[in-house]
Amino acid sequence: MGLCIPGNRGLESPESQRDLVLHEFARNSGGRGTIRSAVNSLHSKSNRAEVVINGSSSPAVVDRSNESIKHNIKPASSKWRHNQTLSLKIRKHILKFLDAEKDISVLKGTLKPGDVIHYVFDRDSTMNVSQNLYELLPRTSPLKGKHFRTCAIVGNSGILLNSGCGREIDAHSFVIRCNLAPVQEYAQDVGLKTDLVTMNPSVIQRAFEDLVNDTWREKLLQRLQSLNGSILWIPAFMAKGGKERVEWVNELILKHHIDVRTAYPSLRLLHAVRGYWLTNKVHIKRPTTGLLMYTLATRFCNKIYLYGFWPFPLDQNQNPVKYHYYDSLKYGYTSQASPHTMPLEFKALKTLHQQGALKLTVGACDGAT
Repeated sequence: MGLCIPGNRGLESPESQRDLVLHEFARNSGGRGTIRSAVNSLHSKSNRAEVVINGSSSPAVVDRSNESIKHNIKPASSKWRHNQTLSLKIRKHILKFLDAEKDISVLKGTLKPGDVIHYVFDRDSTMNVSQNLYELLPRTSPLKGKHFRTCAIVGNSGILLNSGCGREIDAHSFVIRCNLAPVQEYAQDVGLKTDLVTMNPSVIQRAFEDLVNDTWREKLLQRLQSLNGSILWIPAFMAKGGKERVEWVNELILKHHIDVRTAYPSLRLLHAVRGYWLTNKVHIKRPTTGLLMYTLATRFCNKIYLYGFWPFPLDQNQNPVKYHYYDSLKYGYTSQASPHTMPLEFKALKTLHQQGALKLTVGACDGAT
């Protein structure tokens, strides 16, 4: 999925970064504390990471130096215990920076057709609010007054293949997925239930060939129709270059009366999320889709479960792992040439798992055959 951490400072090489991550993951940690203590270990070697959203439409080259690494990371244990006190502390702290109920989407009434928007990450570039976009802005937050007992955030890593996690994922109260990932043909491993799904504009290029013909347009239409009332979360105001693709999707939704609840994140959301993590000494540049969804989920989920988060080309048994479970896209996880490297962000989530703030599943699910 879009979990990505760019170039670090203070480590001698990507290999030393990776080795540090794996060495610390291999140790069992049953400690308790606030989120600050949970992520302080990220910087025990003065290493600082910047996180960027995986919005690039150009696939990176796999860093082959990763392929011989021993990933001695134990899968999530059935002994995991939810630390409700820590979860509540995290939620309270995040609420000082943002409110997922409000910031998940710009609302109708705050913008009008023709308004000029400066892109969040490209302030010198602008877009005009179209009539279609205005019509699809929600009148009230799609998460207004919502609270769920358990939430699953499903990443797109190939670690999900043969996991048998589908039934467990579908059993959660609220299921969040990323970038319109296909589910039907992978249901045994990833489940079918979808309550919120993100869609970076670059997905239209990468997964639907920029709708170059009716075949691809029909495939996108079918995927949208399969959402059946889910929230479709489109970061339309984040970066230049995706306006046309957002318009294509909006047009399809309106023309075919597709049953989805559209949401377009507020202009302050990503900076607010970044501010929260920076305060806790996780030195990110741009929050990724996965980290963003986790941060939002703390507002309305009692317990949060992560699946499909795995930023390594090999699994714990040294078997190859696809970057996405559904395609052959390659990715250089620790390549200095790529703006997206993932292990340090994964490390932060793993530490929170060890402290009971979330559950991170990286192997077969309990009860899977």
